[in-house]
Amino acid sequence: MSDHETIAVPATAARDSDARSAEAPGGERSVTASVVTIAKPAQELYDFWRDFSNLSTVMENIERIDLVDRTRSTWVVKAPGGRTVEWDAVVTEDQPGTLIAWQSAEGSEIRNSGRVEFHEVPDRGTVVRAVIGYDPPGGLIGELLAKLFQREPALQARRDLRRFKQFMETGEISTSARTRAEATDLPTAA
Repeated sequence: MSDHETIAVPATAARDSDARSAEAPGGERSVTASVVTIAKPAQELYDFWRDFSNLSTVMENIERIDLVDRTRSTWVVKAPGGRTVEWDAVVTEDQPGTLIAWQSAEGSEIRNSGRVEFHEVPDRGTVVRAVIGYDPPGGLIGELLAKLFQREPALQARRDLRRFKQFMETGEISTSARTRAEATDLPTAA
């Protein structure tokens, strides 16, 4: 499937086989690809994403991203079992308004790479495609634990792109979770 064919279909038409056939940007063992269409210009979406410190707003497992310089950042992400993992990422390709690609720095705790592509489609907005390759820590056992605790990158990528869409289109992310303040304000049964 060519890139043109991939972006010509609505996000809802993307299949699991599309993700499995995606090419790992850095040769990692596991690869996931997710696609969403957002009713905003590509440049606006790119600008938000390119300031990596914004991503903790829309990605639920990211605790923080510390910017080292224009091409290097440190990511701290929630992992199974209440722990966190940390790695340095290096931007390997940057095409303003179109593409951002990265790779984990040598010696990082988690080997990963990826790319986010922004394809503007007339009268529809922008198709955002994320391809992420990673080697799960702990191999197959680590991968199974991540799935069990719903911290598996394929699941997270789909959720995070939906959250990105919500935030960019509405300025907020809808959730069914209650805040502690709301929970304590609820009337109690007598």
